[in-house]
Amino acid sequence: MEQPPHAPQQRKKEWTFLSNHSHVLICIHRNPTIRTREIATEVGITERATQAIIADLVAAGYLIRERTGRRNTYTVVAAVPFRHPIEANHAVGDLLAMLETPTKFSAVSDT
Repeated sequence: MEQPPHAPQQRKKEWTFLSNHSHVLICIHRNPTIRTREIATEVGITERATQAIIADLVAAGYLIRERTGRRNTYTVVAAVPFRHPIEANHAVGDLLAMLETPTKFSAVSDT
């Protein structure tokens, strides 16, 4: 059944390679003064979930939160290693640096 053109589009729930925690961290890295509401919209999660993720990231040492007037300013601590043993030999800054610079991948040949 087609939706009318004025109806909001429903996003099909699909998996991604990165978690919501990494998506929130990337948003904050790109804009250290971003508001929770803006992060939630960009990531596609609720504001409450965003707040919980930010609290996790602060508690784990990936973020420093500073109050500036009525807003928060965040600093990403890029030297903190990933938590899972598979990627623990890399710091979170490695991921952020990789995502800052677009790369061109060559097509894989079947021949």
